[in-house]
Amino acid sequence: MTNRPLSSLKILDFSTLLPGPYATLMLADMGATVLKVESPTRPDLVKVLPPMVDGGSAADHYLNRNKQSLALDLKQPESIAIVKKLIKEYDIVVEQFRPGVMKRLGLDYETLKQVNPNLIYCSITGYGQTGPYLNRAGHDLNYLAIAGTASYTGRKESGPLPLGVQLADLAGGSHHAVMGILAANIQRLSTGTGQHIDISMTDAAFALNGMSGAASLASGQDSQVEEDWLNGGSFYDYYQSQDGRYFSVAGLEPAFITNLANALDEPKLLRLVNMGDAKVQQELKALLKQRFSEKSFDYWCDLFATLDCCVEPMLSINEAANHPQLQARGMVITYKTEKQTDIKQAACPIHFSASSQAQPTPAPKTGQHTEQVLANLPE
Repeated sequence: MTNRPLSSLKILDFSTLLPGPYATLMLADMGATVLKVESPTRPDLVKVLPPMVDGGSAADHYLNRNKQSLALDLKQPESIAIVKKLIKEYDIVVEQFRPGVMKRLGLDYETLKQVNPNLIYCSITGYGQTGPYLNRAGHDLNYLAIAGTASYTGRKESGPLPLGVQLADLAGGSHHAVMGILAANIQRLSTGTGQHIDISMTDAAFALNGMSGAASLASGQDSQVEEDWLNGGSFYDYYQSQDGRYFSVAGLEPAFITNLANALDEPKLLRLVNMGDAKVQQELKALLKQRFSEKSFDYWCDLFATLDCCVEPMLSINEAANHPQLQARGMVITYKTEKQTDIKQAACPIHFSASSQAQPTPAPKTGQHTEQVLANLPE
């Protein structure tokens, strides 16, 4: 197999916690060389997030695999000089400090592009580099709230729900950063110059509103909890089995609805085709709720295993890891710590026909590669 697609990219990563490290994880998994610049005195909080395995957190083992670590005190002039030398080779920067921090350090885009005009510089923040909120503190939940994304997610009786996945951090910050970096790199190949990429997790979360966002903005009428087709306003929902497990029922198309009605021997379900009648939808949701509550999780798994109904069990993460589909796709890999302890991790989800994912290298200790990097600094 040939090298991974991004093997020519060299990235200097100043980020901590989740959005930046997850973005550079994706880039590293696709072959990029990622050098983390870390404080020798203020450890990334991810490193102490339980559970711990071989002296490192499971999250750190995952987020920082396939990377190297350079320990630098960025308050020292000699550290800034080192970074400026590295920028000659590491021509992509990822950082997620509050706006203005990198400028105070002398490491902002305008300064570093004087060293390397080809520099691609990606800043990931909660609210972006401009606007009245640019210096405001926030977390994933805040960005989803501000962006309207949380307003139509949840239940009427209990209100909005904190999501298990950090949607604004990951889909908003990490994924958009990767897309922006790769787009800037493509443009650099034709123009020869780099640019600054401003990623706001709130901006991205706002854009992720997708179909509901398009409808709300066009009509001026906001989406409401449990009133849209896909947020609980139709039969497209979760239903609890007799033993307390859940199933997702999502077959919106007439063929799937017919198969579901036949599987449950419930011809009334054929009325599900009438998606515009809210009263009918609620009546049929109640029917589905009753039917699923009559049998066990295993019974429904067996029934729907071979049927084309868009009905699937809700699995835990470990159950998902053992699902035959994810197993067949190689989505669980074995990661070895420096002490050769095996840990299961999610694989890179992007499959390339011309290369395969290699055994990941262990997440580095802070400053593990400092001597090696300093010994090979460009002039």
